[in-house]
This record gives sequence, structure tokens and C-alpha cells, in this order.
Amino acid sequence: MIPETIENARKIVIKIGSNTLAKKDGTINFDFMKDLARQCTDLIHRGKQIVLVSSGAQVAGVSTLDRWARKKDIHYRQALCAIGQVELMDKWRNAFGEFGIHIGQLLLTKDDFANDHRTLNMRNTLFTLVDEGVIPVINENDSVSFDEIRIGDNDNLSALTAVLWNADLLILFSDIDGVFTDNPKENPQAELVEVVSNISELRTQIIIGGTNSFGTGGMETKLEAAEYTTSYGIPMILANGSVPQGIEKLAAGEMKGTLFEADNL
Repeated sequence: MIPETIENARKIVIKIGSNTLAKKDGTINFDFMKDLARQCTDLIHRGKQIVLVSSGAQVAGVSTLDRWARKKDIHYRQALCAIGQVELMDKWRNAFGEFGIHIGQLLLTKDDFANDHRTLNMRNTLFTLVDEGVIPVINENDSVSFDEIRIGDNDNLSALTAVLWNADLLILFSDIDGVFTDNPKENPQAELVEVVSNISELRTQIIIGGTNSFGTGGMETKLEAAEYTTSYGIPMILANGSVPQGIEKLAAGEMKGTLFEADNL
């Protein structure tokens, strides 16, 4: 069902998590970024439109200025994101530039989605960039966000973006193959759930763990994103972003993931 879902989707939001962008040493994986840029370019040549939601500002900041890597103070973390966001966008610009694609940056907070005027401006900017062949790269504005205005994770940010843009599909690339009945890293008997039609029922059948090393989300935020997008008639795919040619393999049925089916509106 995943290949058919990708084939039928024209407007696709792709979310890249921090753990997918980071190598084992915590630095940015530029080879992954170039591979994703190539795949997105191929999708565009097939008539599809792409919006990218990219985590990784803090990871990129650590890559650039590792002397702050272990500091936990919020001001250092926000400053690290300010440094890293520049580096992150530069890496995406270079990755897509190899294929003649321009990118545009949007840094957002929860307030932006709560304000009708800002929401309209965001929507108009997204449509204009995409219509002109530019890929919007969206991230939370971590350098100025605080608890009251933070979305807190890019799973939910990508879901908000998908609904705002009237997307046909949201793909969440993470460091897991999809939804499992239990943590597959701890329980070898855990089984992949390939299709989800009822998220409330799914919650009673799986064990939800915590967050991982680099990211701010976990399985709970992915389920929240799925609940939001599917309620608006947008299907969501959760898959492992560390697999080379991940989009192509999903589209060809050569790689498994979890498909959250859209509600019938």
C-alpha cells in the first residue's frame, strides 16, 4: 500500500529527524543529505511537489562548535541552534544545489500557527516557493522559542505544515523502521505494524518508549502527528531514514514502514 500511496500523492511533506541527520559521532551526515536531495529532485521531475521539514540545528551547531556540546544551559542550547541553523541550511543549499534546485528557509513557532494572519502569510509563502520550483526547508525557531510558544518537536511541526499546505502525504523519516508492538532494539520478538487504520486501537496494542539521543520526539509525537494529519484526510508514512535511497525503496515496495491510513472525510 505504501508504493500506491506515494504514487498517488502530488504534494509531499518529508520530515527528517535529528537522529537521521546525525552520524554516530553526532556530526552532520552530508552524504545522507545529498542522497535525499537527489531523490527529492527525481520526485519533482515526476511532477510532485516537495516541502522539507528538517531537524538538526543543534546537531549542526555541535558539528561547528563542539566546545559547547556538553553544556545543558538553555541559553547555550539556543545559541548553539542559532549557529547550527546557518550551517544546516548551508548544507541543504549545497546538497540541492548539485541538482539545480534552490531552497528557502522558514523558521516557525506555535504562535505562527495560532495567528490567522501569520498562517495566511506562511501558506502563501509555501505555495509561492513550491510553484516556483523552490523547496521550502522548515524548522522550529529554536533560538527564540520558549515553553509557551514551542511546538517542541518536528513530528508535530511537519503535521501542522502538511495540513497548512493541503498536502497529499506526510513522510516521517526517523531512526526506526516504523511502529512496532514493542521496542525492537530491546525485544527481538517485536513485530512491525505495517498498516494502521485506527490509532486509538493501536495505542492499546503497543508499548510506547521515550525519546532517543539527539531528537526531541519519540513514538508518542509520531502518533500525535499521525492523528492530526489523518484526521484531515492526509496519510502518513513512518520509515527508517538511515536506509540509503529510502524514498525510492518505499516507492518500489523494497522497504517496509508503517502506513497510517487517512480518515475518510
